[in-house]
Amino acid sequence: MNPLLSKLQPYPFERLKQLFAPITPNPAYRAISLGIGEPKHATPQFIKDALCANLQGLAGYPATAGEPALKASIVGWLERRYDLKLDAAKQILPVNGSREALFSFTQVVMDPTKPNPIVVCPNPFYQIYEGAALLAGATPYYVNSDPARNFAVDWDAVPADVWQRTQMIFVCSPGNPTGAVMPLAEWEKMFALSDKYGFVIASDECYSEIYFRDEPPLSGLEAAAKLGRTDFKNLIAFTSLSKRSNVPGMRSGFVAGDAAWIKAFLLYRTYHGSAMSGTVQAASLEAWDDEEHVIANRAEYRAKFAAVTPVLSSVMDVKLPDAAFYLWAGVPKHVCNGSDTQFAAELLAKYNVTVLPGSYLAREDAHGVNPGKGRVRMALVAEQAECLEAAHRIADFIKTYSSPSI
Repeated sequence: MNPLLSKLQPYPFERLKQLFAPITPNPAYRAISLGIGEPKHATPQFIKDALCANLQGLAGYPATAGEPALKASIVGWLERRYDLKLDAAKQILPVNGSREALFSFTQVVMDPTKPNPIVVCPNPFYQIYEGAALLAGATPYYVNSDPARNFAVDWDAVPADVWQRTQMIFVCSPGNPTGAVMPLAEWEKMFALSDKYGFVIASDECYSEIYFRDEPPLSGLEAAAKLGRTDFKNLIAFTSLSKRSNVPGMRSGFVAGDAAWIKAFLLYRTYHGSAMSGTVQAASLEAWDDEEHVIANRAEYRAKFAAVTPVLSSVMDVKLPDAAFYLWAGVPKHVCNGSDTQFAAELLAKYNVTVLPGSYLAREDAHGVNPGKGRVRMALVAEQAECLEAAHRIADFIKTYSSPSI
């Protein structure tokens, strides 16, 4: 057995299952889960129709590089969304969702001939980053986000000797779980560090189409183009249909950027056996070509967050994020002693609402600080009425702990 498997930590939802094992939820309330970030809005009918109309795609092996028509559709979306012009043949590669691609791309990048390689991760973070780094033989280095700066990641806190060993960095914008979006100045800093130390930037952008400000989130590719980096050197962006189009079960997305890395990734995937089904490719093309359903989906999230956020912000340290579909809420210090795990456990027992402890989404940094401690992640993925009911239950739960202030 691969000895690196022993380094993997239990996935957050396995830890949550263990936390909840001895608990009997209050039967007076129906169960509501804000725990898992799985889209629950209806899949658009035209996407389901496209799947059914293209079942002939099941009869043959798909090309790993993807069908030219799908890649042309992706290029068109990138041009409409970000005003970018990419080469479909050299700078685009369809993948089976961003999760699969984030993991497998890490295996391509890491050079085992160099001693003590590092992968830098934001903290808190999407757990695939850590697992991908460990199974590639690298050491993750965690960089905390700063609540005082709208949860921007403190890249300046990384020592030079860490950057010197860094082969790859994960960035997530909009962020999971914080919802923070990287501005152009932060991207400029990131590119300068990449040029100086030679590491690859893996930009996870799967929440890019769910946002609450007037200006849509900046892509890493878009930032590079604005800064004159049209070759996208050492930059690969990961984008998915799952949240944008409410099709998590299709496992469909793409990677785009540096042509040299796309070529290497294609070679790896040829052996990896991860080509996207022709049926899924046909439906994906239809999804990338349509924007009306994305606008409607975003409006639904905006209405939901507008209703829920004020209820929770009256009793917790939480505010409307820049983007994504999470609320990253601070547990009041007088409630459950400020413990995120105790808060989640008592909330389930008394009000039958599931939230995810923030400490499960983070690790202790070099100074022993877990930035998720004392916070919980709430995924507002269900219908508005259900999310609003959950918010009122949470508020009622917190109010059972009397205190004049948060």
